[in-house]
Amino acid sequence: MEFWHGFLLITSVHLLAAASPGPDFVLVSQQTLAKGRRTGLICSLGITLGLAVHIIYSVLGLATLIAHSQPLLTAIKWLGGSYLIYLGWQGIQAKAKKPADLDAIDSDADISIKKTPIDTDSTASILRRGFFCNVFNPKAPVYFVAIFTLVLSPDIPLWQLAIYGVWMMVLQMAWFSTVVMLLSIPAIHRRFQRFEHWIDRVLGTAMIILGLNLILRSR
Repeated sequence: MEFWHGFLLITSVHLLAAASPGPDFVLVSQQTLAKGRRTGLICSLGITLGLAVHIIYSVLGLATLIAHSQPLLTAIKWLGGSYLIYLGWQGIQAKAKKPADLDAIDSDADISIKKTPIDTDSTASILRRGFFCNVFNPKAPVYFVAIFTLVLSPDIPLWQLAIYGVWMMVLQMAWFSTVVMLLSIPAIHRRFQRFEHWIDRVLGTAMIILGLNLILRSR
């Protein structure tokens, strides 16, 4: 396949895949609404780094093996489902802010530099959260088998595959960064902050449902 034909094909398919609702989208939304722009962007970077893992093993030809191995897919589904349930459980334990904290939100004009008392996560822990959420997605091997099948040919050079892979990571980061920026607009964010604990609980419940769905379907 000619380079630019494959480039445009991957761009269109991956943008649609990135924009579709799923665990990554739920996690980024929850982290941004709960802890602000910085946390959302770091979480998005972790998801993008997780995508690199899928791209590397796909280029090496392991995606086909995983996608056609029931024991491996089952193990990934159990790992992914358990991790989503763990993240969801953290979300549904969220507590309402105190009146003093809500007053501080109303008087704070720039949420991108605001530090809430409960936001004690380190950069590494936020990165890990996004990274493992993406890595443990059991749909990824099947997706990458499909997308690379569209552009692979016996004579395709490694540098071309590398460019496709890096571009997919750029698209992923760009999409989630856009989501983070929209959700962290001060007027929008302040409104959500008043209902933060309910949002955490709803999104946490959604993660638990996604996790249970993965585990039950693996049976």
